[in-house]
Amino acid sequence: MLPDFNDPDQFRAILAAAPEPDSAARMAAEAHNSQLTKPPAALGRLEELAAWYAGWRGDARPQIDAPQVIVFAGNHGVTAQGISAFPADVTVQMVANFEAGGAAINQLANAAGARMDVVALELDRPTADFTESPAMSAAELTDALRAGWAAVDRQADLLVVGEMGIGNTTSAAALCHALYGGAAADWTGRGTGLDDAGMAHKAQVVARAVALHKPQISDGLDALACLGGREIAAMAGAIAAARMRRVPVLLDGFICCAAAACLQAVTPRALDHALAGHQSAEFAHPALLERLGKEPLLALGMRLGEGSGAALAIPVLRGALACHSGMATFAEAGVSEG
Repeated sequence: MLPDFNDPDQFRAILAAAPEPDSAARMAAEAHNSQLTKPPAALGRLEELAAWYAGWRGDARPQIDAPQVIVFAGNHGVTAQGISAFPADVTVQMVANFEAGGAAINQLANAAGARMDVVALELDRPTADFTESPAMSAAELTDALRAGWAAVDRQADLLVVGEMGIGNTTSAAALCHALYGGAAADWTGRGTGLDDAGMAHKAQVVARAVALHKPQISDGLDALACLGGREIAAMAGAIAAARMRRVPVLLDGFICCAAAACLQAVTPRALDHALAGHQSAEFAHPALLERLGKEPLLALGMRLGEGSGAALAIPVLRGALACHSGMATFAEAGVSEG
């Protein structure tokens, strides 16, 4: 059973005590890999993926049986600043589309054999406009973290988290600007399709918000409260819950990785159980991946969000494990090692 928490400080304490991978299982997986019927390192990065997954699952010859995709949705008060090409009503409409099975992520989750869940977070009550006040109180942040924490299925053996929320690329840009510095424009992209003037205005909004809140931000949870969204905090909660269950995570694009960055800014090794599923076409995602120390599995020019890029990477990890756990060893196949 997962531990419970009732405020951000308790969540911080849980993160600090997060479990590590099973080193014996990883070593056994590496030893098994060395005996498979192939030249050394012939499967490239797939071999490292299999050993990494084996360590987290505590099984030298694992397979993926129950992947889970969770899409979290939330609305953002900062949309009052005119930072999106779409109205906030689209969040509600897209949640209905997810629930009806009509979105891209529904198709990709189904193709990957993954369970998909949708968690809408108080869509009728947007976060506060963070150019004027913190986006969330400590209690609101805790509620959002707990929503993500509770959404991870107990049987899941791989997790992808995605999001929907008009305005959330602005929130993600503000989080990155607060955590990593630089200029606001370094972290601000077109989101759902802003033109150059819209993007310049969005960067100004980000800069103004971070300047307002920076004195109150000492770690990633402070940043989430001041500049985040409910769906971003819920993604962070789900990623942390997966760590407690030793469930590997495939990170999606810029917004998901901004949520993950908040965890890493609390505990440096908080994302050891996570890989980058893909590199999105959102402007600042490559720089964010570099800050997180994550090399993406895919780079297909996607910028949809919803967990779509990470879901598309599930079959890559499945393939790595199929080779690792299903291939014969030299001894089993009666093949000379040379």
